[in-house]
Amino acid sequence: MRLGLMIGFSGRKVDLPTEMIAEAERLGFYAVWTSEAWGSDAITPLAWIGAQTQNVRLGTAIMQMQARTPAMTAMTAITLDQLSGGRFILGLGLSGPQVIEGWHGQPYHQALARTREYISILRQIFARQGRLHYDGNHYQIPYQGEHTTGLGKPLKVMLRGRANLPIYLAAMGPKNVALAAEIADGWLPIFFSPDRYEAVFKPHIEAGLQAANKTIADFDIAPTVHVAVGDDLETAWNRFKPMLALYIGAMGAKGKNFYYDLVCRYGYEEQAAIIQELYLGGRQLDAMSAVPDELVDEVALCGPPDRIAERLERWKTTPANTLNLIVHDIDSLRTMADLVR
Repeated sequence: MRLGLMIGFSGRKVDLPTEMIAEAERLGFYAVWTSEAWGSDAITPLAWIGAQTQNVRLGTAIMQMQARTPAMTAMTAITLDQLSGGRFILGLGLSGPQVIEGWHGQPYHQALARTREYISILRQIFARQGRLHYDGNHYQIPYQGEHTTGLGKPLKVMLRGRANLPIYLAAMGPKNVALAAEIADGWLPIFFSPDRYEAVFKPHIEAGLQAANKTIADFDIAPTVHVAVGDDLETAWNRFKPMLALYIGAMGAKGKNFYYDLVCRYGYEEQAAIIQELYLGGRQLDAMSAVPDELVDEVALCGPPDRIAERLERWKTTPANTLNLIVHDIDSLRTMADLVR
């Protein structure tokens, strides 16, 4: 099992944990991952990290697809991949309608079909087997729609990049998970429960792999997992509850929240409804208190090192082979490296 370090996105100020990143590389971590919401972008911090490291891979988890044209994403990916000596992993995701329509000003509809077209265009650009032509329902290259000048012409990317540059997809819903297994090289799940893999995820993973004539050996399952090392188990659980409450309660509108839907598929329908009602009602602290300890324990690794080692065995029973850790200190990073070894 490989380890990754999840940096995430910034709050009010970009403040990269450079010492932790350096230690992760020294410990042989597979990758460092950045993300974006509506603050810092994913690429700029990753380029900064790449300039200060030598071996660790550089991944985005995730870049928002609708924020960039497929061609711009391909240009960015090839550029950073070349500058880093072939270390880049292109992690993409749909985000949600609140961000895509509310921040980027782009429509959020037919998301699966858009994703399929987007990835197809990226693969064509990376392959460099000819000038780019694409005639899809969502993307037409060269553009032939309303207000066209008629002057656009097919082009081929000038950079010679890797034709097999890895593409990962973030996905939660059944159809999106199946699509990731079919068209991507890896899957970036959040709030992944190893206890629910067989019932909630496996059928859709297998359907996607079968559609592409692939096996699980061709596909990297790379979940993000929160780690809280400490002797006081309740304190460790409580460290993660604010994040779970935020995502279940407010990362999406009522009736259109993918994180809420996910924990409902895990069997926490009643608790999810309470968390969402409290959070949207302005009672954030009560929403955090309503997050069940059992849910935290399913999707995170909490407690003393011996307990984490025991619970880590549950993750090893799934096909997940890259664990992307959210840790709060270097000692926890070192503890996880020791436990996985």
